[in-house]
Amino acid sequence: MAKLSLELNRYFFEEERQPQIKLGDILALAGERVFGFLFVVLSLPSALPIPAPGYSIPFGVVMFLLAMQLIGGRKRPWLPRKLINGSLKRERAQKFTKAGMPWLRRLEALAKPRMSYICTSMPGRVAIGIAIALMSTSMMIPIPGTNTLPAIGIFIMGFGLSEDDGAISLAGLFLCLLIAITMVSVIIAFIWGGSSIIDVIKVWIKG
Repeated sequence: MAKLSLELNRYFFEEERQPQIKLGDILALAGERVFGFLFVVLSLPSALPIPAPGYSIPFGVVMFLLAMQLIGGRKRPWLPRKLINGSLKRERAQKFTKAGMPWLRRLEALAKPRMSYICTSMPGRVAIGIAIALMSTSMMIPIPGTNTLPAIGIFIMGFGLSEDDGAISLAGLFLCLLIAITMVSVIIAFIWGGSSIIDVIKVWIKG
């Protein structure tokens, strides 16, 4: 199977596309690695250090639904017709893809099938699904600073899942644990005041 970066480059830049890209088109492109592929594509806009307003909540909802199906043991995802027909402007999708391509290629240089049971066994897929569900929920919270880090965690786990690379997925799970601790501190600081872990780290770096 072709590398993910090659598939995305071909789809978004080498072939003629309609002005609107539908989620159903991406679903058809995913092939056998459908869950991991979708997690990578849907988390990408929020994981990048570029403005992507309006995407974290709807994409977070879709990834939460996919994560619950992963936990439930489904081999192929099911999504409501309304979500399948949801679209994104081609130029916007190309912008996200172009910005994310260097990071994707760095991961591809490290990836290889190893510890595949983490990605293929039911316990491993349940663990990955739970982590992605939690990160997706964080993306849906309208609090500044709760989108990018969870999306990065989903991006890494989704990539590992698509490549049957359990080591990368395991690294993503560990990262999600750290992110969850950070997000809890951000939410507590936002609601009750005080400093979050991010604030403490910023002060420590400046000091």
